[in-house]
Amino acid sequence: MAVTEKQLQAINSDGSNVLVSASAGSGKTFVMIERVKRLILQNGIDIDKILCVTFTVLAAKEMKQKLADAIADALKTANEEDSMRFERQMELLPTASISTM
Repeated sequence: MAVTEKQLQAINSDGSNVLVSASAGSGKTFVMIERVKRLILQNGIDIDKILCVTFTVLAAKEMKQKLADAIADALKTANEEDSMRFERQMELLPTASISTM
């Protein structure tokens, strides 16, 4: 999937909330996953401080699974400090506010 400039803006935006609204199949879930991955893995934000609301139960489930996969991958090469933080995120993920409206 080619990432558009608008998608990159949503993924990389800092210091504010982001609303992703677009037609079906346009990459909303991808953008939300990439943004949350960046916030957790690179910016050190805890998953329990993030709210993700999507339109389908399947999309919410997919987001949690993709985040779990990304955190697990990051754990493989993390230093000790990051490893502890990433493990904490894995513990928080099952109760994270990633759900439908």
